[in-house]
Amino acid sequence: MKYQNPFRTLTPREYVIWIVSLVAVSVSFFLGSEHDLLTLLAPLVGVTALIFIAKGDVLGQALTVIFALLYAVVSYRLQYYGEMITYLFMSAPVAFVSVISWLRHPYGENKNEVAVAKLSAKAWIFLCLLTAAVTAVFYFLLDALNTARLLVSTLSVATSFFAASLTFLRSPFYGLGYAANDVVLIVLWTVASIKEPQYLPMVLCFAAFLLNDVYGFFNWRYLQKRQKEAKDSGIEQK
Repeated sequence: MKYQNPFRTLTPREYVIWIVSLVAVSVSFFLGSEHDLLTLLAPLVGVTALIFIAKGDVLGQALTVIFALLYAVVSYRLQYYGEMITYLFMSAPVAFVSVISWLRHPYGENKNEVAVAKLSAKAWIFLCLLTAAVTAVFYFLLDALNTARLLVSTLSVATSFFAASLTFLRSPFYGLGYAANDVVLIVLWTVASIKEPQYLPMVLCFAAFLLNDVYGFFNWRYLQKRQKEAKDSGIEQK
């Protein structure tokens, strides 16, 4: 089966989530006193990426690469060097290799759906240790760069790395990892928008991300269950 038009695969519920996310971000942008188009474009790309990631569609990972680059620029402007470095040198590369991983692991012949994986206990332990090591390195790096709100930025690195790794590994728990990261970033950008209202769309962006990531977790659990049942019954998706 060839790769289908991804927008035709969205369910009515997914269209509602996507459109509500787009409207929320857009309204917050136009109600602001200053209009920086990049702070609108980044969230629009981001929420679109997430609705397809929630479906296990590789298009979501491709759009994540674009979002990460745009978000890195916005973060640099506000001296959120932790966010800039995380998305430029971690999120974007991980999303890129995830594109390759997901293309190599489709569910059966359905090119619009990735095969969901279950991680072993050893994999979880290794991932936790690796996340701790990466977080420690970033803490000292960000401290040396005089990063604004160091502790919050470091926590963002930890949750982002953990979630990005789970996405690459095709685990349903990526959604919970990114949901935790969304909460951290909502706090981070809320503080920024109090002084500079043009950054309000970033708050709405990650609020929309939170909605999408929670939905993604539950949808991936559904996909995992359906794929397992199909495998156990000897029926593979065509």
